[in-house]
Amino acid sequence: MRQAKALLDRDLTIGRADPRLFGAFVEHVGRGVYGGIYEPGHPTADERGFRRDVLDLVKELGPTIIKYPGGNFSSTYNWEDGVGPVDKRPRRLNYAWRSTEPNTVGTNEFIDWCRLAGVEPMLVVNLATRGPQDAGYLVEYCNHPGGTMLSELRRTHGWDKPHNVKFWCLGNEMDGPWHTGADTPDEYGRVAARAAKIMRWADNSIEIAASGSSGRHLPTFGYWEETVLQHAFDYVDSIALHTYLNNWKDDVLAFLASPDLVDAFIEEVVAIADAAAAKRRSAKRIMLSFDEWNVWYRTRRPRESRVKPGWPIAPPVLEEVYSVEDALVVGGVLISLLNHADRVRSACLAQLVNVIAPIMTETGGPAWRQTIFYPFAQMSRFARGDVLKASVECETYAAAYYSPHDAKDAFYPVPRAAYLKLSAVANEGGGLSLFALNRDVEQEMTVSVKARGFGRLAVAEATVLTDSDLKAANSEGAPDRVRPARLSGVAVGSESFSIDLPPASWSVVHLI
Repeated sequence: MRQAKALLDRDLTIGRADPRLFGAFVEHVGRGVYGGIYEPGHPTADERGFRRDVLDLVKELGPTIIKYPGGNFSSTYNWEDGVGPVDKRPRRLNYAWRSTEPNTVGTNEFIDWCRLAGVEPMLVVNLATRGPQDAGYLVEYCNHPGGTMLSELRRTHGWDKPHNVKFWCLGNEMDGPWHTGADTPDEYGRVAARAAKIMRWADNSIEIAASGSSGRHLPTFGYWEETVLQHAFDYVDSIALHTYLNNWKDDVLAFLASPDLVDAFIEEVVAIADAAAAKRRSAKRIMLSFDEWNVWYRTRRPRESRVKPGWPIAPPVLEEVYSVEDALVVGGVLISLLNHADRVRSACLAQLVNVIAPIMTETGGPAWRQTIFYPFAQMSRFARGDVLKASVECETYAAAYYSPHDAKDAFYPVPRAAYLKLSAVANEGGGLSLFALNRDVEQEMTVSVKARGFGRLAVAEATVLTDSDLKAANSEGAPDRVRPARLSGVAVGSESFSIDLPPASWSVVHLI
């Protein structure tokens, strides 16, 4: 049995976990919208066409903020196409995903769905094929109370009160060569600064995120952030990061180590943002919005898994089936985000329903939870409060993470990964929650925890997600094949406790 130690102190914190760390993403791609959150005629659909079974699962999952309408889709999107009488809205080609967009669901419908789901909207403006003034117009349409052309237009469309959308993104993946309207960092930085000015003039209460690197592997990484912030530092609150992890090489130890690359990515972008502040002798700190992340690789290649011929409406694409090992990696990334709560203030699991998603549906049929549903739901439920600086002692191992983005196969060394990846939160109402990933695929691990300043604690809930088959997954026919079980190996003493973690497992322990 492997041994590990963790030292926690109630007074030593990283920062308060922002609820927006537990966000998700709805894009007009595949069955994410049509057949996902929206399916008129479904047995559970309400009068507006929203699937209530999906809504129930979304509420259980617990996302707090949802990014919309993309993604790559946003870079050719005209928001005006998705407002007004539905029968008069145009059908458009969705260039990003080679499908036809009927525009049945648009901004107002999405905001209504957010209110039903109890989540905050995060809207992305098109800065690829449209400009700064168009972005300002969308803010005015959404947030101005009335008395102007666009605010009155919203009211004639049936939404009398302003939406008061607070979080806005200045385009999406503007550095990506695959992307419509991909820019140089200088070009984008100037446009982003202009757009942010106009958007703030329309509503000075909003928060704005600039588009950062779409991946740490890109050749412009670092230079992109530095240059964009040269132009937009004074006008934005945060900068975005995106990453998708993979196990193409079927190397489970390297895959389980890959969340540590997220830690490195975050810390590098923080350093760049703080260098931009230092050059200005500014006390302002740019925060990070990790507004696209997940495991994604099976449906990323080949092309026919991403697009279908004939420009169909809502084709079934990117419908990744998630395994136990995928859930463990998602849990690892959540720990990475939480352990940088001082600077990562928002994050979005991409996506929400059907498309690389924790929730799957059958058209006309049931909805079910994928394996990755569970670590996200547990983190959103229990990780509310102050994130503690956890001092961990544990053996480590070396791994080489594979990335196919380059012209040839590329392996990136991961800094030696501890077999235990851990995060701890002093909860708002009292108590302590621990999130633990045992990356040892062969050995059980005993974690001895010293928790100063908490007094004697008692176990309120303890669960573990694991399986003898790390490739096991849930499906329509077996929706509960993989789910958390009770974790019995928790022994509590005075300001100390121990946890026995099964091999290759994600565990959550909540103490009060």
